[in-house]
Amino acid sequence: MDFRNTPSRPSRRGFLALAAATGAATALGGLPTFAASAAPRRPTESPLLAADAAAKNQLWWQAPGSATSMIEQGLPVGNGRLGALASNDPGRELLMITDATLWTGGLNDTLESDGQFPYGRGDFGSLTLLATLAVDIPGHDLGAVDNYRRTLDLAQGLVTATYDIAGVTYQRQVFASRPDDAIVLHFSQQGRGTYTGVISLAGTHGESTTANSAGRYASFGASFANGLRYGAAVTAYSGTGKIAVTGTSISVTGCREFTVVVSGGTNYAPDATAGFRDPSVDPERLARSKVLAAARESARDLLHTHVADFRPVFEQFAVDLGTSSAAQRALDTWERAQARWRDNVPDPEFEAAYLQFGRYLLISGSRGSLPIGLQGPWLDGNDPDWMGDYHTDVNIQMTYWLADRGGLSDTFDAFADYCVAQLPAWTDVTQRLFNSPTNRFRNSSGRIAGWAVAFSTNPYGGSGWWWHPSGNAWLCQNLFEHYEYTQDRAYLAKVYPVLKGAVQFWETRLVTTTVTDASGATREVLVADRDWSAEHGPQDTRGNTYSQELVWNLFENYRTATRVLGRDTGYGETIDGLRQRLYLPEVSPTTGWLQEWMSPDNLGETTHRHLSPLIGLFPGDRIRPDGSTPKEIIAGVTALLTARGMNSFGWANAWRSLCWARLKDAEKAYQLVVTNLRPSTNGSNGTAMNLFDIYETNPGRGIFQIDANLGTPAAIVEMLVYSRPGRVELLPALPAAWAAAGSVSGVGVRGGFVADLSWRDGTVTEVRLTSVGGRSTTLTAGGASRRITLKPGESVTVRSL
Repeated sequence: MDFRNTPSRPSRRGFLALAAATGAATALGGLPTFAASAAPRRPTESPLLAADAAAKNQLWWQAPGSATSMIEQGLPVGNGRLGALASNDPGRELLMITDATLWTGGLNDTLESDGQFPYGRGDFGSLTLLATLAVDIPGHDLGAVDNYRRTLDLAQGLVTATYDIAGVTYQRQVFASRPDDAIVLHFSQQGRGTYTGVISLAGTHGESTTANSAGRYASFGASFANGLRYGAAVTAYSGTGKIAVTGTSISVTGCREFTVVVSGGTNYAPDATAGFRDPSVDPERLARSKVLAAARESARDLLHTHVADFRPVFEQFAVDLGTSSAAQRALDTWERAQARWRDNVPDPEFEAAYLQFGRYLLISGSRGSLPIGLQGPWLDGNDPDWMGDYHTDVNIQMTYWLADRGGLSDTFDAFADYCVAQLPAWTDVTQRLFNSPTNRFRNSSGRIAGWAVAFSTNPYGGSGWWWHPSGNAWLCQNLFEHYEYTQDRAYLAKVYPVLKGAVQFWETRLVTTTVTDASGATREVLVADRDWSAEHGPQDTRGNTYSQELVWNLFENYRTATRVLGRDTGYGETIDGLRQRLYLPEVSPTTGWLQEWMSPDNLGETTHRHLSPLIGLFPGDRIRPDGSTPKEIIAGVTALLTARGMNSFGWANAWRSLCWARLKDAEKAYQLVVTNLRPSTNGSNGTAMNLFDIYETNPGRGIFQIDANLGTPAAIVEMLVYSRPGRVELLPALPAAWAAAGSVSGVGVRGGFVADLSWRDGTVTEVRLTSVGGRSTTLTAGGASRRITLKPGESVTVRSL
């Protein structure tokens, strides 16, 4: 069959059949879209933190962001769907606004001659910028102001900038409200000052902005070639001075304070049967209605509504890694990052703030829409590297390692709902195209079932750069682990069709081969068909450690899911029988490392960024340094991790840190955290002024890639608490820098618990364990252990094990 000539657009009936067969039909629509909604409930009391309490979770700078360096200097806000970078320039506030669903491209299901998908902005597609918003205020140029300061309040989701001109203190606040589905800017002052300026909204794809003088708004709307409609709108209001529409802009004259509200979105819908569009949605009209509805409320009420929504989510977790010096506290955030690297002196409060910054990004970028891709909803143009897509060979998985560990289980929903919504398209494309005779990764058996993805995926069921057979198993590992944290059976039932489809794919993909052990005995084992150990080495080897570990874990998790749900239990036992026949990696007699391929030789790059053969150590835990894994395997794992090195890209350092934490090497795990905090200069790997992680693509050129900002905090949590169902280990990798005294609360624990603990001089002083569905586990710390049994909702406090 010529797969290139297969009809490229399956019918709605076909997708409906697939959705029904996989059980996904009832879950479609579980992912919220840009839609009309009832007015939110307004808090009756102020939820704002007092200034001294708020300071603990604030980052601050003494300079605004440059319009030409927004990705490194702009401050991020987001409501889970809309994201924006704010410059906070006194004379020209600039917001670069992204909607997580504003994607070009489509299903992308016509293979190229090599059996792989095309991977470009016109076929696979790209995330793009929705709009820019500028507020120009003449006379407020940076050179004319004194005492400039801007802050990012992590606990309240609020960016604030203040400065003085001629004895008047001016302030602006920027926040992205989830309840009002809008971004709000409020300008105020203390003294006798006023604002006069112009507000301009512009699209980024050549759209024409129109204005309505009676309605005091400006807006635009358009559509892509793929049929996706989008739009945005802005309005402004004030109780003083004059607000008027002038041409296509909004003018502000003599206002002592004023408020700007902007919103926008698309008609994307998480429904494969409808082509991922909702034709009933007019995004421009909807954006107008949202900003006008919000403008009926005071800026104070909008802020209080936002904080009442954001703050409780943030405060589900708290961390104290120790006390920094007064000199460290006196530095602004960028100076502090530079001093930490230059002086090599621990700064535990700054390191804790970096963890909380990661949580802030997850809250801001992953609630009520698509999951976070390579850059999240924070772009500075329409050409993000790798299209801002979802990379399935560590990046999207790493993005969500923090969710349950960091007390943000609800932020995982975006990832889970995405997988469920994409399942019918992934299944259809796989069954039509994966076994193309030109696909070097095709199943040798000639059989196909279930679903697979490429290394890159988009929101339209489409795949991009190369088939990635092991990607489905890795996505499912994240999905199942979320169940382990939450013990939510309804959630497990929702994702069960995704798990089962991946299992069915691997049932048709495994091949039998014969191996010989050290004694000369031979045995038959099951190995993964020809694959790549992402992203290096030969592309056609069987039994790669990467694939073997992921499939072992997939099969084990699926068997557990069948038992928990009482579904397909016989099939689950059949799959477990296959799991027991899987080849598992050995230590190379040549290198002393855990083998990456079924070969004693190193067939790739020794210091490669990916840790694919260490999947069984982290994020899996088949390999455990607790005596249950043979010592020679632990030694081989340690040797391989050592060979990979201690200096790579940010996300690769985060993964290394997590692996060293699993091996209980606290100082190596900590050093990798510190390495990721090094200041980025001229695009080098490290942390930008705004704490975004920079990935050096070429000398002198770096890009923002968000996974390190989320993976590094996950590593910090893993250093404090390790868990698997039935076991919780406290302070498994506590570095000397944090050992004096500290605490952490709200840590998710696999098996269905939440842990709060405190320590002094490296020893746990108290732990409180609360069940969120779990019933029993073993607490361990410092060589001691204690069995804990609780009913769901119960807690116990332990002061000695």
